[in-house]
Amino acid sequence: MKMNPSIISHVSLGVNDFAAAVKFYDYVLPTVGAKRILALEENKAMAYGKYFPEFWINGPLDKKPATVGNGTHVSFLASSRKQVDAFYAAAVAAGAKDEGKPGVRPEYSNAYYGCFLRDLDGHKIEAMYWDSGSSSLKYIVLFFISTGIVAAFLFKRLY
Repeated sequence: MKMNPSIISHVSLGVNDFAAAVKFYDYVLPTVGAKRILALEENKAMAYGKYFPEFWINGPLDKKPATVGNGTHVSFLASSRKQVDAFYAAAVAAGAKDEGKPGVRPEYSNAYYGCFLRDLDGHKIEAMYWDSGSSSLKYIVLFFISTGIVAAFLFKRLY
């Protein structure tokens, strides 16, 4: 089994129409390389991921209606801008509401390319790609490399 490179084990979102949510995520998540990993349909729970269950949708355990979290969103990691674009197109086609078309998000970094949507239950979802070839990231890396060289030089001189 492959190891999860994330610090997050999994994320769960409550849904009100389990069948509709499964249909939505079955259609959207393959665009970023995810698939169904575990189905607990009798419990109204479905898990998706690349290698293990990282993202769950389920009916709330307390049987009350699922609600969205203000300030909460789930971001799916894409391996290219093309995957972000495909995620957005599939989500919109499956009924998601636009919250930000695919594009560079310079307020985060010129390396950040993403899109934002609301799923069928109103949860904010995102697909993002970190473009390590972007110019801003090159400058950051060069800054840290040059800072590290200067720091190493000073350390060697002082000690």
